[in-house]
Amino acid sequence: MTSIRHTTSPNRVADDLLLDAAMECVLAVGVRRTTLSDVARTAGVSRMTLYRRFPDVRGMLSSLITREFGKILAAANEAAREEATARGQLVVASVHTIRALAVNPLMHAVIERDAELLLPYIMERIGTSQRMTEDYLRAQLAAGQADGSIRTADPAIQARTIFLLLQPYAFAIRPSTSDIELEDLLTELGRLLDVALRP
Repeated sequence: MTSIRHTTSPNRVADDLLLDAAMECVLAVGVRRTTLSDVARTAGVSRMTLYRRFPDVRGMLSSLITREFGKILAAANEAAREEATARGQLVVASVHTIRALAVNPLMHAVIERDAELLLPYIMERIGTSQRMTEDYLRAQLAAGQADGSIRTADPAIQARTIFLLLQPYAFAIRPSTSDIELEDLLTELGRLLDVALRP
């Protein structure tokens, strides 16, 4: 890959610039074929500058995924802001997040080229982005119980249950929409969440 940016002083390189370069590389060749050298060249920085921030590709890609998901979650929260209740906000934000993941270029690149990298986060452990989801859900559930829009239960158990409901939508949304419209599925998901959480 050719450099698209001018070489920058190591002390002034923003993480976002490096992660933008990582995104470009992943979209071009996939996760497994992306190297730190490729990212450094694309960002227009020395390899040592990159190594000081991210000692390996796995850590850099983890930071990239966390950043991208954080943006999606923030946008979902904004989309739900007008809802009058915490239950309504949770439903709208959940549906918005799944819709955004369905069209996210990074998610597509990982699923299409390196889907096996997702298996540990399905079968073995809960990752940083997944924890972010649970933290948001737990906060909304507690707020909904406080405003009376969500039935009383342990927010941690409710959050884990909703997380387990949403996760297949995130990972399997492309084959699931091969013969059914995405918006029809999302409408049904919203109804399911709303009914399940009503007092």
